[in-house]
Amino acid sequence: MRDLLPRYASLGEPLTCEPVAQGLLNRGYRLATTRGEFFLKHHLDGDREAIARQHGATRRLQALGVPVAPPVADSDGDTVTVLGGRCYALHPWVHGRHRDGAQLGPVGSRRLGALLGLVHICLEEVMGRGPAADHPSADPVDTFTLIDDLLARARKRRPRDSFDELAEHRLRERRHLIEEHAHRRPPPQDAGGWVHGDFHPLNLLYRGKEPAAIVDWDRLGVQPRAEEAVRAAVIFFVRPAGELDLDKVRAYSRAYRGATGADPAELAAAVHRVWWERLNDFWILRWRYQLHDRRADPQFPAASALAVWWTREYEAVCEAFAG
Repeated sequence: MRDLLPRYASLGEPLTCEPVAQGLLNRGYRLATTRGEFFLKHHLDGDREAIARQHGATRRLQALGVPVAPPVADSDGDTVTVLGGRCYALHPWVHGRHRDGAQLGPVGSRRLGALLGLVHICLEEVMGRGPAADHPSADPVDTFTLIDDLLARARKRRPRDSFDELAEHRLRERRHLIEEHAHRRPPPQDAGGWVHGDFHPLNLLYRGKEPAAIVDWDRLGVQPRAEEAVRAAVIFFVRPAGELDLDKVRAYSRAYRGATGADPAELAAAVHRVWWERLNDFWILRWRYQLHDRRADPQFPAASALAVWWTREYEAVCEAFAG
C-alpha cells in the first residue's frame, strides 16, 4: 500500500484492505480509503500489455452502455501498476451480488442472453473482428492419455474419500462415452470474434434484478462467439444433479440470437463443439490431482454429471439453443 497508493492522488488515505474470497485465477482485495471503496486486483499472469488492452476495451465498452467497471487511472494516466514485477490495477468497488441461473426467472434469463449479445456486438465495434485463427477440437488420443494419468493418481490417493471414488467412476465412464462417440469429433473452427472469455455468475454482479457490472476481463480474446454463449448458459443453468434447465436456456438463447443476429445453425454447431469439449474436459481433476489445488472440487459433481446427461439428451439441448 505504501508504494501503490501514492500513485493515485485522488484516493485519499487507506483505512482497510481485506482479501476477497471468491476468484480462482487472480488475487483480489477490498480496499477502503478516506475517499471511497475500491477493488485492488493482483494479476498473477503479469502481462502488462494484455492487461492494458483489457482496460482500454472496458472503457470503450462503458461508453457504449455495457455495464462494466473500468479501472481507475493513476496520476500519470496509467491503469496498470507494476511493483516488484507484479501487476496491479484498481477498480471502483461495485456494490452488488452474484446471481446464478436458479435465481433467474424467464425475464432474467432473456436479459442475460441479451446482455451477452450486447457484449459481443460492442466488442466487435471497439476491437474489430479479430485475427483469423484455427480453433481445433479435443483429440481423443490426448484425452485417453490424460484419463490414464488421472485414474492412476486417483487410485493412489491415501486416504481415499468419496471424491476419489466419484472421480474414478466418471473417468472410466467418460472414456467409454468418448470411444462410443469419437466419430462425432467436430472439425476445426476458423470463425471467431472478440469475447469476454469467462462469462459466468461470479463475473457478473447484479444490483436488484439489473446487471450492475461484468468483471474480470482477463480472458478477453478471439473465439467463436456462439460457443461462448453456449458455455455461459451451461454454467448459469446447470442444476445440481447435472441437468440443464432447458426452458431458461431457450429463453436465453432466443434473446442472444435476437441481439446478435446469430442463426439457429450457428448455435447448433456451437452446441456440438461445446458438448465435445465438455466430454473431453477434466480441468477440475487436473487441478486436484496434478496441481494439488482443491478449490474447484465442489464444482465436479454437477460438471461431471452434465457431460453424461448432455450426451443422452443431445437433441433436446440442441433444440433449446437453436429452436
